[in-house]
Amino acid sequence: MTAQAMDAHSFDVVIAGGGMAGSTLALALHHLAPYLRVALVEAQQAPVGLHPGFDGRSIALAYGSVEIFQQLNVWSQMQEHASAIKQIHVSDRGHSGIVNLSAKEQQLPALGYVIELMHAGRVFEHALKQTAVSLYCPASVTDISQQEDVNLVTLSSGEILRAKLLVGADGGQSVCRKILRMSQQQESYGTSAIIANVSTSQPHLGRAFERFTETGPCALLPMQQGRSSLVWALHDEQAQRLMHCSNETFLQQLQSTFGYRLGRFVKTGERACYPLSLTKSDEPVAHRAVLVGNAAHTLHPVAGQGFNLGLRDVYVLASHLAQVGEDKDVGSFSCLANYWQQRQQDHQTTITMTDTLARVFANQYFPLVAARNGALHLMDSISLFKQPLAQQALGRFNLFSVN
Repeated sequence: MTAQAMDAHSFDVVIAGGGMAGSTLALALHHLAPYLRVALVEAQQAPVGLHPGFDGRSIALAYGSVEIFQQLNVWSQMQEHASAIKQIHVSDRGHSGIVNLSAKEQQLPALGYVIELMHAGRVFEHALKQTAVSLYCPASVTDISQQEDVNLVTLSSGEILRAKLLVGADGGQSVCRKILRMSQQQESYGTSAIIANVSTSQPHLGRAFERFTETGPCALLPMQQGRSSLVWALHDEQAQRLMHCSNETFLQQLQSTFGYRLGRFVKTGERACYPLSLTKSDEPVAHRAVLVGNAAHTLHPVAGQGFNLGLRDVYVLASHLAQVGEDKDVGSFSCLANYWQQRQQDHQTTITMTDTLARVFANQYFPLVAARNGALHLMDSISLFKQPLAQQALGRFNLFSVN
């Protein structure tokens, strides 16, 4: 390989994975450090008009995540396809404890938004075309050779990219994590989540619902066209039964679990199911490499925190790389160590909170049931006690003053 050819394949940052996390990082680097040479590697070739790495699922964006997209100048286009969460209703099935969070109480236009990933994908596709980011698609990482000053990243196409820093944003089954042998803890909850889009006889009016049951949360998030996005945690065997039953039986079971706060469930779209587990990297940084998004952590869907945690990772990482400066080494140990030092507390707080909620509200031990319902009543009646829950839901962590 000639020196010129080697230089053509040399980058400051190579991002493996072109979904929401990877694309957001690429855009953030374009805005915060446009002098960096960035490559984005994505395995899936998108259909015409769609960005690779996206599908028809929906995702809940905390208000803090919206602020990040505002900083990257993509929120105005995303908002056209997003539904505002004006209120969050939290309840414990079979008990009286209820908490209501509202955007009005927080003096915000919304607590968050729900957007279908296919719409977000179109926005990212257009935005990335306006940047100097080099896109390798369809391509995936097949090998990583760690050198002192670079990582040599081999792609399925046979090309080799020289990366001062490799970012693994390639999902829960991260190839980068496996090749680099980065340790990870995983614990199954013994439950699975069914996701689907459903319609109800009464309008949702921007209301989101998190109803805790003995198997986990049953959540509904407001979508456009009067639909709601369902995330329903069930024991594995129950989930499999409901995946194979008729639409009518499925809606009847959902009605029994959720109740009638939105009237009757009248329609369901295609159902999907995935097992729930808590996975986290002991330390998501290695020699000239860092994991972000689901490659670094996969959380229980309770409270919808997983993606928003990953988005905060991405923005803080981009900010740190920008602060390194144009002539410095973005893959240096000190840069990655400083990044992880700043992110550890948010990781610990968010992971502990979601894991605790998942376990506490699925436990039917009577003293615990009484205690948690008392806590819900207290939070709903005294705004001071409600505020920590609201701030966690908003996902605002002073991201724009990175040290």
